[in-house]
Amino acid sequence: MKNTPISKDVVDAAIREFGVRDFSRATIREVKAIAARVEQVSGVEFVKMEMGVPGLPPSEIGVNAEISALQEGIASLYPDISGLPELKKEASRFVKAFIGLDIHPDGCVPVTGSMQGSYASFLLCAQCDKRKDTILFIDPGFPVQKQQVTVMGGKYETFDVFHFRGEKLRGKLESYLSKGNVAAIVYSNPNNPSWICLKDEELKVIAELAGKYDAVVIEDLAYFAMDFRTDLGKPFQPPYQPSVGNYADNYILLISGSKVFSYAGQRIGLACISDKLYHRVYEGLVEKYGGGTFGSIFVQRVLYALSSGTSHSAQYALAAMLKAANDGQYRFLEDVKVYGERARKLKDIFLRHGFRLVYDNDLGDPVADGFYFTIAYPGMTGGQLVEALMCYGVSAISLVTTGSGQEGLRACTSFIQDHQYALLEERMKLFAENNPVNA
Repeated sequence: MKNTPISKDVVDAAIREFGVRDFSRATIREVKAIAARVEQVSGVEFVKMEMGVPGLPPSEIGVNAEISALQEGIASLYPDISGLPELKKEASRFVKAFIGLDIHPDGCVPVTGSMQGSYASFLLCAQCDKRKDTILFIDPGFPVQKQQVTVMGGKYETFDVFHFRGEKLRGKLESYLSKGNVAAIVYSNPNNPSWICLKDEELKVIAELAGKYDAVVIEDLAYFAMDFRTDLGKPFQPPYQPSVGNYADNYILLISGSKVFSYAGQRIGLACISDKLYHRVYEGLVEKYGGGTFGSIFVQRVLYALSSGTSHSAQYALAAMLKAANDGQYRFLEDVKVYGERARKLKDIFLRHGFRLVYDNDLGDPVADGFYFTIAYPGMTGGQLVEALMCYGVSAISLVTTGSGQEGLRACTSFIQDHQYALLEERMKLFAENNPVNA
């Protein structure tokens, strides 16, 4: 490869050093580490788009509340596994204020980030019924969630929703559920990595079929209300964050403190279990645990075994942020709209230089600008593209790692700095010259 900011030999050496045999399937952390090594060896600044880490300052409301709790000695006390009462109350209010759903505070459980919420949910759902041992992912999705199922020795199936939007989703989804082995259905909304947003008609289909085949729906709201095409940030006023909870009985909402509150470092999130599911008694769980409801076992058995509760001081932080949002004193979405602005600028640069958007359509509407977007380049597979861009000091992850069936990359906007737009423009201009589309 000629005339590139970084020699291909340097990139190849770093890939070999980390023992990655197929770079197209490198994990997010592997790509991050390899990019860091190449940057160190070459001295060339990287435009880093591989990792979805918040790039904004944390909410001062949360920081101040946590500092106050620590100063009062809260660090010396074990937290209640079910959660700080004030946090549970404000979590229930938050769900009502911004989703329009009623979930009792009992079912609003703090977890050590949504990652723990998903792990606990996958584990427990697969134990409810011996016949249902499989988690179904509506992909593309967060790669580590499948890794979680693998770590726990579970089973999963996936399909790429790219060709199955709208009513087409029904037949595809039922082809899996009709096997009778699906314990839970998982998807993110807005979606990581594509940033598509499932519409109410699709959520109704998911809820209807989940009810028909008795599967729990796990709705990952890590990017809560970050569809910036609509103002979803006014408490107790529509429009609300779309949710399957409007149509389903047995569901879990995973709400993260990491992205909308930029509070990723404290590993705090919520698993909000619907009232019906929280109080439901499953034969498989009774047999395994000797009694209890889904909710009580989730808290007192599974979370107890995993971590014995969630960081005490971080619960005070999240409670304060939720209360301020619920009371209309904290317009949290205003802080994160910058991600959408970055996405728009980045997309424009890539499109000017021959790239195309992979997931570009949301049931007839252009996909929103947000935390992620997806790109491809003519004549290149996702694996070829992710490795080629490393030679231009640009890092991203291949879509294949997200369960997508499309060729391309996921790019994240969170680490982009203002001076890097000009840097990316220059490098993608060179990339296009070195890789002419009609050659």
